[in-house]
Amino acid sequence: MNSPATRTRYSTLAIALHWLLGLALIGAFVVGLYMTGLPFSPQRLKLYNWHKWAGVVILTLSFVRLFWRLTHRPPHLPMVVEAAMPPWQRLAHHATHHGLYVLFFAVPLLGWAYSSAAGFSIVLFGVLPLPDFVPVSETLAEAIKPWHKLSAFAMAALVLLHVAGALKHHFIDRDGLLSRMSPR
Repeated sequence: MNSPATRTRYSTLAIALHWLLGLALIGAFVVGLYMTGLPFSPQRLKLYNWHKWAGVVILTLSFVRLFWRLTHRPPHLPMVVEAAMPPWQRLAHHATHHGLYVLFFAVPLLGWAYSSAAGFSIVLFGVLPLPDFVPVSETLAEAIKPWHKLSAFAMAALVLLHVAGALKHHFIDRDGLLSRMSPR
């Protein structure tokens, strides 16, 4: 296997996890925004369950992605790209990635905690009951709810920043950086 210093592309599994997690995050965020605006109805309840299931899947994918990332070093930024980046862009690059990894776990865990505290257990895909990891407490639920929302919006902002950076490299810098993560 090539070393991270000589490889230019991410591994096939890293690319698949990147895009699968990205699409799942966007889907869960859009469903979350939509469902909260609905009146109480069977449709709203169904969407809440789908949103919770997506959160559990995202959490699982995040563990797989983190494990893969820790055991498989990514390719280094090409020297020409790194040399052309001012220090603030390198800082933004690393801060965005680290922030995303933290939020990959924080957002679904806060959602799970909120659901548990509100007394609504998660039954994955309607068949696998998951344990509640906080006690039922209206006060606790009300304290957790804004944190789940705030962290979800923070992750959406970081995803947009990540996408904007990738598009800048592709369309303005034309440095081929996006091809390292593009599916073939």
